[in-house]
Amino acid sequence: MRLAGRTALVTGGGSGIGRAIAIRFAQEGADVVVAAHHCNAAAEQTAQAVRAAGRRAFIVAADVRDVAQLTRLMDEGIAAAGAIDLLVNDAGVEVRAPFLDATEADYDLVLETNLKGPYFLAQAFARHRRAVGAGGRIINISSVHEDLCFPHFTSYCVSKGGLRMLTRNLAIELAPLGITVNNIAPGAIGTAINRSLQANPREMADLLDNIPLRRLGTPEDVAGLAAFLASADGDYITGASLLIDGGLLWAYAEQ
Repeated sequence: MRLAGRTALVTGGGSGIGRAIAIRFAQEGADVVVAAHHCNAAAEQTAQAVRAAGRRAFIVAADVRDVAQLTRLMDEGIAAAGAIDLLVNDAGVEVRAPFLDATEADYDLVLETNLKGPYFLAQAFARHRRAVGAGGRIINISSVHEDLCFPHFTSYCVSKGGLRMLTRNLAIELAPLGITVNNIAPGAIGTAINRSLQANPREMADLLDNIPLRRLGTPEDVAGLAAFLASADGDYITGASLLIDGGLLWAYAEQ
């Protein structure tokens, strides 16, 4: 078990990729702090799955757009688990809006969730690891849209492009503390955010035409890469943005 004796804090842990990462980390031996917007049934389902894997699970509710709540999230996670060794910034949102119609509220929701949240939670995590005198891992869940244009989702693309540069900068700045920082950039993954797409056979066929491996990815695909980066196998990887997209980025052509 590659993560035995470690504790991870996973935002967006109540569903999708965040849930899959929490469960995979537990299967690899880690205890997990499930960070969710609300302490609801979805978060509890993730916690139950972690416990079913034989590990401790804790739920802490916080709005990742609020810096004070992020500080509390880290403090409560540490108080419950004893320490946090691994941080996964998975919580994210997207808003479809043509650029000429996008509102300030649309922009703020996306940028504050997808970029401001990871920025300040990484800061709280790094301060904790500095205080205990040990290294750690930060894994950000980005998107192929840190590179790939996505018309009508400009704020989302901006947030993910910013997350990639945040990862690169922090990899350099936090290296003296023994903290590695990496991005995972998924392509089309079969989660709730793509539910309407999956229900539309024509749109699905068009998308699959752009994916050389001819399938959507799964949350478990992403979780496997996260487990690798969190383990000793990923010790010498930092500042990287790793695609997990079935070849989508290099084959994509806007219809």
